[in-house]
Amino acid sequence: MPSDKKLLGAFGEDAACRYLKRHGYRIEGRNYACRFGEVDIIARDRRYIVFVEVKLRKDASHGEAMEFVTAHKQRRVIAAAERWLQQNPTALQPRFDVIEVYAPDGLETKKPEIHHLEDAYSI
Repeated sequence: MPSDKKLLGAFGEDAACRYLKRHGYRIEGRNYACRFGEVDIIARDRRYIVFVEVKLRKDASHGEAMEFVTAHKQRRVIAAAERWLQQNPTALQPRFDVIEVYAPDGLETKKPEIHHLEDAYSI
């Protein structure tokens, strides 16, 4: 049986995927992991292949979700993205985004608040 943390993570990623699709992105993959790190969502639009880190919080009372994407986490996402790109060559420009999902009622939240930070960090 999955833990509450895993269920909440999947809830946040599902909400982020729905948001991306509504905004014209195509989802290429989810939870890509290698020995270097993990990428929550890989999506594309006409110009970019986008590596998305999803952060779910109840609210921003302890800081915005983006603040929890540390330099160490960024390096691990970038390393995993580089590995993915080696395995999946593309002419699209890579971009690193963060999607903050605020769900005050946890899994019971009907309409989570979503903030999409495009090009949140770079190589």
